[in-house]
Amino acid sequence: MRVALFVTCVNDTLYPRTGQAVVTLLERLGVEVDFPAAQTCCGQPQYNTGYRRETEPLAHRYADTFRGYDHIVVPSGSCAAMVRDNYPRLGARAAAEGRGRGLADAAASVVPRTYELTEFLVDVLGVTDVGAYYPHTVTYHPTCHGLRLLRLGDRPLTLLRKVRGLRLLELEGAEECCGFGGTFAVKNAAVSAAMGTDKARAITATGADAVCTVDNSCQLHIGGTLARQGSAVRPVHLAEILASTEGTEGKAL
Repeated sequence: MRVALFVTCVNDTLYPRTGQAVVTLLERLGVEVDFPAAQTCCGQPQYNTGYRRETEPLAHRYADTFRGYDHIVVPSGSCAAMVRDNYPRLGARAAAEGRGRGLADAAASVVPRTYELTEFLVDVLGVTDVGAYYPHTVTYHPTCHGLRLLRLGDRPLTLLRKVRGLRLLELEGAEECCGFGGTFAVKNAAVSAAMGTDKARAITATGADAVCTVDNSCQLHIGGTLARQGSAVRPVHLAEILASTEGTEGKAL
């Protein structure tokens, strides 16, 4: 099995520990992970702001970079959804405009091999207990792309419930958006901030030590709002919790 990590821009730039945690976790499970250095952005910022044609070279690059790998693991629901949901749209549009099927074929080559981390663990490896130890109270925020586009369902919660020492607390209004939405937070800053405020208050009300997400972009928005509210709750990516074992517990916080 040849597995590659697509670390994503936000993780690479702001949360490198997430990528490191994914490698630690997968290697502990016996998976050899490659990190193709040619990887860049998936094109989601361009696509979401209407620059569809400018997104196409990035989709081609993604397909070229990850050619030959059996599975591509992505610790981001939004970036995985970009590949799985929007690359086929880009390809279909290019073909409809008479520009050939190159992009459609490129999309078809990577869509079935691209997995968000929890999908890869549960659906491909068939693992729910990854041997993690994390002695903290945690609440889980299901991010929009993971919830609505990838339909991750209970996969993240199932993995969290198997972590030794972890007490999982229910989050009221969990399925409500945190307000980030990528460029939405820039175009609609006031609405984004108000949504983030509501989400952060609900998170703090759980009494949890940490709030867990599968998207560091949402974690960035939630974490900043929590800090401004003076909340003691710390945001943490699911990968960091799952990578934690006895002797390393608490470091993800």
